[in-house]
Amino acid sequence: MKSFLVKLLGVFVSFKGYLFNNWLMYFPSHTLRAFLMKRTVKSFGKESSVLMGVEVRAGRNVSIGNNTIINQKVLLDGRGGKLVIGNNVDIAQETNIWTLEHDVHDDYHVSKGADVIIEDYVWIASRVTILPGVTIGRGAVVASNSVVTKNVEPLTIVGGVPAKLIGQRKSNLLYKLNYRPLFR
Repeated sequence: MKSFLVKLLGVFVSFKGYLFNNWLMYFPSHTLRAFLMKRTVKSFGKESSVLMGVEVRAGRNVSIGNNTIINQKVLLDGRGGKLVIGNNVDIAQETNIWTLEHDVHDDYHVSKGADVIIEDYVWIASRVTILPGVTIGRGAVVASNSVVTKNVEPLTIVGGVPAKLIGQRKSNLLYKLNYRPLFR
């Protein structure tokens, strides 16, 4: 009887995640998505927005700061550790942020996880992949289609596979993000 209840609970949890990620996060209302995020993630900041199609895994380990924008079809993975996203962070569409990966050197393909920290005023362009154990420093910029495998220093611009230094950001970072396009 106990194993049946454990399986039933597993089915319920999986179905709840399916409904959240594949139905509710596609509803064209910023207000509803913010309401749902506040109940799914560890913390969800004031004036932050998530566009349609954002996927959250293990939301209890995901924290999102104030005035942060998470665009369409972004994956936020909290399964392998904490995912902390600061204030005024702009994450463009189709970005994948991973806290869990497989160990390529393990004979049994075991999983290993680590925290990902994205500090304030970071700008992550579209289709970026961020791997576990990475900290992206305050005000850094990650160019489109980059793969971030190691820490990024504050106010640097990185790009490529793997991401490498390509420039310095020259900004006092005084802005507050506020982006809520209709039906997105």
